[in-house]
Amino acid sequence: MTTRPIQSESLKNSKHGFFTREGGISTGIYAGLNCGFGSDDDNANVAENRALISSSLGCDELTTVYQIHSATVVHTKGPIAPPAPKADAIVTMTKGIAIGVLTADCAPLLFRDPSTNCVGAAHAGWQGALKGIGPTTIDKRVEIGANRRQIHAVVGPCISQQNYEVGQEFLDRFLSEDPEHNRFFANGKDGKFQFDLPNFCLHSLRGANIADARWTGHCTYAEPKRFFSYRRSTHLNEPDYGRQISVITP
Repeated sequence: MTTRPIQSESLKNSKHGFFTREGGISTGIYAGLNCGFGSDDDNANVAENRALISSSLGCDELTTVYQIHSATVVHTKGPIAPPAPKADAIVTMTKGIAIGVLTADCAPLLFRDPSTNCVGAAHAGWQGALKGIGPTTIDKRVEIGANRRQIHAVVGPCISQQNYEVGQEFLDRFLSEDPEHNRFFANGKDGKFQFDLPNFCLHSLRGANIADARWTGHCTYAEPKRFFSYRRSTHLNEPDYGRQISVITP
């Protein structure tokens, strides 16, 4: 089945894709390219969906981690054998493998340094973003040989500010870290606030003095035919939700 990944000019010389739910063999609420073994979808369907992605990228191995909303980054020189390490980002310079992260409203971050072919993939929910998963992934890439000034980062499809309503406690947590974080919140309805996750991620990435950071501009909540969304599924009282995957190769 045909997959329809979103790609970025910033990463054009690396095989990559912010894969949508389009394509794949899953059905029902997981319809399409569900890549999350953490969902209640049939594991055989998830495995086949992942195999479709590996095939589309021309890679034998697709490596992911056990995501825990942290700022933990792992460096791999080859496929990661089960059980997957608990982390929220992977970096590698090894050709022939693809590294990826799963999301369903959280922000996927893909990284490339064209001067060294060092790539990275990170999962940035609000917790990981606040803990610094983006800059930490950059630091790990520099540690293994990437050139900071050559690094390009792209924030993939995630929930937009318009659809990310949060409460006072959420706002207070960000302001306790830095009062300047107030810029990423807008007033919402009934005393609520709207949080700007993609621009918060961009701010942290650009603060790491890399070559470029940009967002693809896609909102997972707003496009049900194209993306899985945890928040949308919650609002629809669905029992579970699928996960899309974002992948890059050296």
